Amino acid sequence: MTNQAATSLAERPARKPRIDAQRNHDRVLEAAKIVFSAGGPDASLEAVARQAGVGIGTLYRHFPTREALFEAVYRREVQQLADLAEQLMEQPDPVEALRRWMHAIVEFVATKKGMLATLAVAAQSKSDMTALSSERLTRMGGRLLDRAVAAGTVRADISPEDLLLTLVGLCSIRSAPGWKTNVLRLVDVFVDGMRRDAA
Repeated sequence: MTNQAATSLAERPARKPRIDAQRNHDRVLEAAKIVFSAGGPDASLEAVARQAGVGIGTLYRHFPTREALFEAVYRREVQQLADLAEQLMEQPDPVEALRRWMHAIVEFVATKKGMLATLAVAAQSKSDMTALSSERLTRMGGRLLDRAVAAGTVRADISPEDLLLTLVGLCSIRSAPGWKTNVLRLVDVFVDGMRRDAA
């Protein structure tokens, strides 16, 4: 056997655990989103492990505390919103791109309905997490808004902060039955009101 072949064989066992570890990591995050969203802050890590199809030891290797897992889910979804904003920058209609992104923010809040208490604990210990996320969301919305303003399709007197404050205000009714449907409808009203022809 050549040295190159021996090296190749030696490397193979080391690669598989890394792939499996990343797969388990992603499965745990997706399972945590489902379990925490449905069950609230009392949802157990054992339930997350069952949903992910991994052992509790595997979960703890990736996320040693409940707060660490909540924060990871939060950061992952903020990253997904960032990725969506990038994709929407290519959509032909800038107003519809903005609308879709605002709808995605409402969905983001909806998944957090059962997670807010533990997120608050995580935020107290790492106050920069929510601040940086808010800053990032504002920046994303600003890019989509600027594109719509440059196209002459929406009013120029709306700021990125206005968008986020509007969404926060609308989502504050999330305890009411059917709140998401109502908020999405009001987001559409808000976006339509931003159009130049509406002004």
